[in-house]
Amino acid sequence: MEIKFAGRMEDFQPGIFNVLDDRKNERLAQGKPVYNLSIGTPDFLPEPHIVEALARAAADPNNYRYSLGETPELVEAVQSWYQRRYGVALGPDELMAVYGSQEGLTHIGWTMCDPGDVVLVPDPGYPIFELGPYLCGAECVHYPLLAEHDYLPDLEHFDEELAEKARFMVVSYPANPLGRTAPDAFYTRLIDFAKKHHIVIIHDNAYSDIIFDGRVGKSFLAFAGAKEVGVEFNSLSKTYNLTGARVSFVLGNREIVGAFKRLRSQIDYGMFLPIQHAAAAALNGPQDSVARNRAEYQARRDALCGGLRSIGWNVPDSQGSMFVWGPLPAGNADSVRFCFELLDRTGLLCTPGAAFGKLGEGYVRFALVRPVPVMEEIVSAVKDSGILEGRA
Repeated sequence: MEIKFAGRMEDFQPGIFNVLDDRKNERLAQGKPVYNLSIGTPDFLPEPHIVEALARAAADPNNYRYSLGETPELVEAVQSWYQRRYGVALGPDELMAVYGSQEGLTHIGWTMCDPGDVVLVPDPGYPIFELGPYLCGAECVHYPLLAEHDYLPDLEHFDEELAEKARFMVVSYPANPLGRTAPDAFYTRLIDFAKKHHIVIIHDNAYSDIIFDGRVGKSFLAFAGAKEVGVEFNSLSKTYNLTGARVSFVLGNREIVGAFKRLRSQIDYGMFLPIQHAAAAALNGPQDSVARNRAEYQARRDALCGGLRSIGWNVPDSQGSMFVWGPLPAGNADSVRFCFELLDRTGLLCTPGAAFGKLGEGYVRFALVRPVPVMEEIVSAVKDSGILEGRA
């Protein structure tokens, strides 16, 4: 029998990460080294008190029932976290747990979009931002993030007609893949822009605790009027090294949160209770590991970016996130081709900028997931390969 699939499946071909992984495995099978900086999976371990909380809860048979929502303990932990960390007060109806920001960012489109609606997403940007709207039949329109505007949307010169059509706008700082932060004044302008054009703002705030050079990670919700116009996603994956646990929250406007809860009640019965206990332990427990990991990420950034600049590849320092965004060395124009050549000649695996949108072409993204000594090895491998000779 011939099985027919939905036409949209034609748009879901093997992603660049799958292709890169295949090339990585081929190289490893040949006994050659690979320095994998392609995917942002933290190499730090979760703190023991978090693991212990999960283990204790998992040992209790009563925790294997449906949770049907957040436990009071977790709600209070999130409220305390946002008040302590960002100075933001949240009511119980202004927050909800989701299975990681990717799941939440996909499904919130089902809450906000009808077919034909316009959604604004960044270019370059994380690909998941447009998946939910796409599945809803919405029209995703990319707004440019350009170096000449400090990788911020140019709200002062934004197309007025397009802004009036837009249902919501996805914004994310510190930005993946760009490694850039936004100043306070930007958020004030963004909120005014949203009010003027009646646009809902969806802010992805996964990296506010991985931010460098004395900068302070902020919450969109800390700025006056933010709760009137939108919600924020915040995740425990990178801050507490809990990527596999899939713990994230949508926070802010109670109408949006309430509608999203109503939708998800039809497709989900709540987060596994032991994971909720682990999340509460992370938020309520000692926070020294957050600062320690941030310092290590910055040291890795310095070793990689400073090292590459010292050998003729002008890769600027990341301002925040666990990623570095670097232009291709002079003489290169195709980011996919360059990444494969880089892997073949040095063992360094990174992600082509084209994977993050049309404006990502001409760049590559590195993940800061290896310790300083390995970053130094990487710089030496790039230098010894000769790949920069005649191109710098």
